[in-house]
Order: sequence, then C-alpha cells, then structure tokens
Amino acid sequence: MSVSVRPATASDAAALARVAAVTFPLACPPHTTDEAKAAFIATHLSHANFEAYLADPARDILIAEVDDEVVGYTMLVFAEPSDPDVVAALSLRPSIELSKFYVMQGHHGQGISGALMSETLSTARARGAAGVWLGVNEENARANRFYEKNGFARVGTKHFLVGDNYEDDFVRQLAL
Repeated sequence: MSVSVRPATASDAAALARVAAVTFPLACPPHTTDEAKAAFIATHLSHANFEAYLADPARDILIAEVDDEVVGYTMLVFAEPSDPDVVAALSLRPSIELSKFYVMQGHHGQGISGALMSETLSTARARGAAGVWLGVNEENARANRFYEKNGFARVGTKHFLVGDNYEDDFVRQLAL
C-alpha cells in the first residue's frame, strides 16, 4: 500500500465531493436523520462547494491517496472564527480551523490519518498559525480519541447545525 498526501487542485473537486458524501455521515451521531445528513451534504459538500473551496485563497485542502485513489482529505480555513463560543474558547492567535478531516472507513487503522494530520499541521505552520482548532461531535468517540492522541485539548463547546437540529460539539485546540 502506497500512501501519499498532496494539496488538492481544481480537478479534484468531484473526488472530494464523493469522499465527503460517504464520510460525513460516519461522523454524525446515531440520532441524526438520513434527511439531515443529505441536506448538509447538498448544502455544504457538493461538487460546486468544493470548486468554490478550492478557489478560495483562505482555504487549503489536502488529499490522502492510496494507489492513486482519494481515500481522505482535510480542509484548513485561515480566518478568525465567527462563532462566539469558539472565540471564547480559543487562547491561541492566529488560530486556523481544521474544518474537515475525513478518511474512508475501509482505510481506518492504516496510518493514513496520521500522515494526513502531519501534512495538515505542517501546512498550518507554514501559514504562520500559532494554533489549530476544530469542532468534533461530543458523541464521536473514535474522532475524539484520535484528536486527543494528536494533542488537541478540549477547550470548550459549540453547536453545529445539521438539518434542522443543532448538535453539540467539543471545541479542541492544538498549539503549533
């Protein structure tokens, strides 16, 4: 198995949308309806959304590939948070949001997440960030263990809208 991590390009938008549509539901708590997941994907993770994200100079998207197949991605957003709960929780400035971090389920436990995290944090450092923050659903035990293992401390909570329901997220922060 050959794993590589690289910056995404405009030609990757369709592959990113496909991976996002499969992986986003895995991060949702069990009570999230299929309709809410589908609505979130259509609103935020479509091919057109990824085209716009890739064209946005305030975002960096990295892709993890195994044998030339996209199996995961991350998205960094280089902007101050607008959510007052996040603003209150963060202690590091400038801080960059790790907005997306997903690996296809069949590739968990193969070291892909570690390689993707390493490159993502290197990208954040290169942008001059003092810290990286993220929101992760309180019920997503696997993701919370992964972020803790990678040094992200829980510093607060926030709400995250999926469909018509607000979910509870931990805000986690890592000093670079």
